[in-house]
Amino acid sequence: MSATSKEKILILDFGSQYTQLIARRVRELKVYCEIHPFHVGLDMIASFGAGGIILSGGPGNVSDPDAPTIDPAIFDLGIPILGICYGMQLMTSLLGGDVGESKTREYGYARMQCDGSSPLFHGLTDEQDVWMSHGDRIESAPGGFVRIGHTKSSGVAAMEQRQRRLYGIQFHPEVAHTPNGSAILENFLFKIAGLCGDWTMRSFIESSIESIKERVGEANVLCALSGGVDSSVVARLLHEAIGDQLTCVFVNNGLLRQGEVEMVMTSYAEHFDIKVIMADAEKLFLDKLKGVVDPQEKRKIIGPAFVDVFVEQASKLENIKFLAQGTLYPDVIESVSLKGPSAVIKTHHNLALGDKLHLDLIEPLRELFKDEVRVLGEELGMPRSLVWRHPFPGPGLAIRMIGEVTKERCDLLRKADAILIEELVKQGWHDKVWQAFCVLLPVKSVGVMGDERTYESVLAIRAVTSHDAMTADWANIPHDILAMISNRIIGEVRGINRVVLDITSKPPGTIEWE
Repeated sequence: MSATSKEKILILDFGSQYTQLIARRVRELKVYCEIHPFHVGLDMIASFGAGGIILSGGPGNVSDPDAPTIDPAIFDLGIPILGICYGMQLMTSLLGGDVGESKTREYGYARMQCDGSSPLFHGLTDEQDVWMSHGDRIESAPGGFVRIGHTKSSGVAAMEQRQRRLYGIQFHPEVAHTPNGSAILENFLFKIAGLCGDWTMRSFIESSIESIKERVGEANVLCALSGGVDSSVVARLLHEAIGDQLTCVFVNNGLLRQGEVEMVMTSYAEHFDIKVIMADAEKLFLDKLKGVVDPQEKRKIIGPAFVDVFVEQASKLENIKFLAQGTLYPDVIESVSLKGPSAVIKTHHNLALGDKLHLDLIEPLRELFKDEVRVLGEELGMPRSLVWRHPFPGPGLAIRMIGEVTKERCDLLRKADAILIEELVKQGWHDKVWQAFCVLLPVKSVGVMGDERTYESVLAIRAVTSHDAMTADWANIPHDILAMISNRIIGEVRGINRVVLDITSKPPGTIEWE
């Protein structure tokens, strides 16, 4: 656990699309928190040791027979509780209040009038812009509760039972559309729950190192190093804890970004003094992928081939008891649905590796979001150029070229992608986008270069902005920068004569093409 007793928040998830945002806002206020499904049971809730509980929103209706619910005894635990949207409606229903269908549904912006003085709205003006998303309303608050806010359509938009430290709000403080939402959460955490806000990346590092040392003992740990942010930070954190007991295996599958092999071997083996074994398997992977065009078939080939190469290297090592992997908190959250644990956390090479090597898993990042991993990397002294690299898919360039994977096409894509990233860095746009990359299309187009007719490949540029990759908007990069990128790619990468731009958001599209 990365927080001391009572210095953490338990978020019970009722299926809201914003639940992860609640956790992110709480952590931004330097309070550790965890998300768990609503049905974890009263014993777990009581033993968790939370200094406060947040009941998330959700799509349900409390009057439905199968509506998600909790044991009402949760309100007798003496723990401060904040119910948000559905969480407020459930609190109302379980404690004897009345919830009914609203004649005027509230979706989007609303103006809330604060009633009286409440610690939840400490330091805020009497009128607040809030973001609503509900079709039901509180007809009457439970006995002992008082109204502390209302809107034109919601007679009770916020309520409190101050003595029991129970609070409910009909709006969503976690979204950016509620301008003072973070201030409201801050009031709940510090003025109502009495927390300190001392959870930092430095404290996380200290507790993680202590935990890793205790668990590993004198054994050795194996880590699959890809050069990406997650595996890099895992390796650096483990090395900080156990030093030479860590060995990393880096597989060159021929599907990596330009300069990846040199970067990994220089940065880790030399700069960080981490033991890295490099397995050059480019020919093996490209031979296996010959003639394959279906993206799922590509994945089915690359995954097992990676495992085989990795296992071959691991078999040469001694006293290996643990396999480290970069599982992040969204992976953990998504492994548990409202109906219970799902069968698969995430399709990942390391899951198969753990089974095949019969090693115990170490997942030191499983409590962190992606942006927190980046902050952790910087706190560990890793260069910003590495920590803030854009995400790169496990199957690599194989799923960024539509159609067959060949060395020639990989080289084309590598060169074009390197130009894209170089120009984004130079123009100050690299850190403004979540992810930017090139996609090599399986079509050719006619062009004119000099006085000659050309018939060469078409390349697509994909750049998106996002907070967590769950949703994404296409990045509105200035046209002059795009023109410069296009001109450089066509001029410097022989074999590409046309560049197009992907302006699809997620949803409906995905970030990667395959």
